[in-house]
Amino acid sequence: MRRIVELFNAAGVERVVHTGDVTQAKTLEVLAGLQASLTGVFGNNDEREALRSVASRVGFALSEPPLRVVWAGRQVVIVHDPAELDHRTAAGADVVLHGHVHRRVIERHAGRLVFNPGECAGHLVGHNAVGVLDLATLEPTLLHF
Repeated sequence: MRRIVELFNAAGVERVVHTGDVTQAKTLEVLAGLQASLTGVFGNNDEREALRSVASRVGFALSEPPLRVVWAGRQVVIVHDPAELDHRTAAGADVVLHGHVHRRVIERHAGRLVFNPGECAGHLVGHNAVGVLDLATLEPTLLHF
């Protein structure tokens, strides 16, 4: 997690999106070192009450999926499990971000970007990455570690 914080800080990102399964509150304590805001959704393995407490204290916004936000004029939908997506949930979205599958997904459907940078939890050594998305161009970049 410390390496992820270093990567995002070095990249100068404005906002970090977590797509769920933060799992433990101590992870948010490490993410508090970000020089950017953090917004995210809960996953199926999250200790919600403990995470809510720490998120509130460090100024992070975590909510139940799906979360719909508008950033840089783009409609962004954030879910944990891509199975949570249906036609209605994704309607009007420019970007859909998801986690859960630990597999990289960069797909475009009808002008919509579906993005999951893949594994970042250390389960698949040599395949760890986080993503940076330019909302002006909708071009994702992977930061490997």
